[in-house]
Amino acid sequence: MSGSTSSRRTFGRLMRDHREGAGKTKLAAGLHLDVSHQKIMRLESGQTVRISTPQIQALLDFYAVPPGEQERALKSWASAKAETKDGKGFWQAYADQYEPHMPHYLSLEANAGRVTTHQLVLVPGLLQTSDYKRAIVRIDDPELSIVDTERRVELTTRRQARLDDDSFRIDAYISEAVLRNQPGSPDVMSQQLYWLAEVGARPGINIRVIPFGVGPHRGLTILSFTLLEFPRLDSGLIEPPVVYLEGAFGALYHEQSDVLDLYRQAIDALGAVALTEDDTRDVLLRVAKEYSA
Repeated sequence: MSGSTSSRRTFGRLMRDHREGAGKTKLAAGLHLDVSHQKIMRLESGQTVRISTPQIQALLDFYAVPPGEQERALKSWASAKAETKDGKGFWQAYADQYEPHMPHYLSLEANAGRVTTHQLVLVPGLLQTSDYKRAIVRIDDPELSIVDTERRVELTTRRQARLDDDSFRIDAYISEAVLRNQPGSPDVMSQQLYWLAEVGARPGINIRVIPFGVGPHRGLTILSFTLLEFPRLDSGLIEPPVVYLEGAFGALYHEQSDVLDLYRQAIDALGAVALTEDDTRDVLLRVAKEYSA
């Protein structure tokens, strides 16, 4: 698919393995290049960063990587650069409308075979109606122009093309609070919930509400997150899953096996307390009617 992150992620993991094999920290690597340790972190996670081939060579030397392995790493770096140059993800046309961390997430989302998300506050972006998204944009930036507001809404709409992809699956666990929070008017909320009930009936789209009455559960402490899993590549390799955590001023990406295990356990726990899909649909329709009354 266009905008794939596979080469960048492969190169990033390779550089991380070399760094850890050399016993170097991200801080030490950054100091060696006179760049921030955050840049090293972004490089290793497969995000697009401004870094030169001589700097990559300097890192490989710093890690004391043998010549044969250096050649392999530099070839991987060349593939990653070419991928970045040739990538034509639709989101690139909206670069003025999102935070710096978003291109990496949008690329991951566009290439994922399965997305599992748990949301405590708002409807997941892939499932938002245009009016609901518009209301959120107005909360974030009340002074934003109509043109820019509509471009952000358009970006969300284009992301939702994934919902029509037969090879894609989304499992959304949403707190009942999401149904009760009102970023928009009662009419906006009513239409949003009717839409969730409708789209949740499609194959590959699984929406389940976690009601207030279930008592203590893992979702209250692990908070909102998104797990992205990827199909097998043409090469036969499988890209490792990624857990995405979004904050007000940035994002974190985790692909360590122990962290992934923790979130998979949380997903199992959420599944144990969430309503069934049929019961979820009943709740969505009932609350939607309350808003439209």
